[in-house]
Amino acid sequence: MSTILIAEDDKQIREALDRILRFEGYRTLPVNDGAAALEAFVEHEPDAVILDVNMPFVDGLSVTRKLRDRGDRTPILILTARQTTADRVEGLDAGADDYLPKPFELDELLARIRALLRRSGNGLVSPALIVDDLTVDTAKWLVTRAERTIELTKTEFDILELLARNADIVLSRSQIYEEIWGYDFESSSKSLDVHVGYLRRKLEDGGEPRVLHTVRGIGYVIRPPVGE
Repeated sequence: MSTILIAEDDKQIREALDRILRFEGYRTLPVNDGAAALEAFVEHEPDAVILDVNMPFVDGLSVTRKLRDRGDRTPILILTARQTTADRVEGLDAGADDYLPKPFELDELLARIRALLRRSGNGLVSPALIVDDLTVDTAKWLVTRAERTIELTKTEFDILELLARNADIVLSRSQIYEEIWGYDFESSSKSLDVHVGYLRRKLEDGGEPRVLHTVRGIGYVIRPPVGE
């Protein structure tokens, strides 16, 4: 039974999430502020976290940054009434794995939680994936490019692993949403675009040529730089 920490200061939303998650078979840890969320992490070590952005004492983004700064890789789903791309970027940049704007459908939230838990708990050990000077070591959860170590969020790593496993094969946006999030949110979500933008920036931060390519109207592909 997976344990889900729910950090939400809106009592109605917190209680609704608590009920539905317990009904779905999860163990829940509902708290109403960021300070309590950090304490719950230390005491209970949850398997995944649902974090509201605007909370008293310590806001959701600060909670996320504190956890990531100390090396905690627990999957984090950010909830917020903010819906602009800049807000999504801020949440993902803080280290969140996924972002769901309010109001949201419970079925979508449950699908995203299942996807986060599935990706974090599969325990599979696979050989390193190598494309040109890019290495994705799934056993060590390590990405390097030209011997440069690249720090990725869990979602960025999962997208990169999926594309690297299918090197030279164009994956549609719908395929990527299904594999990474467990459902096709393409019609209403820009999560993939934001994650790919961040991932591409990190892969090219050392001046390396592009390996993550956009195929307009279809999706994305990992392939060696042109001329290699």
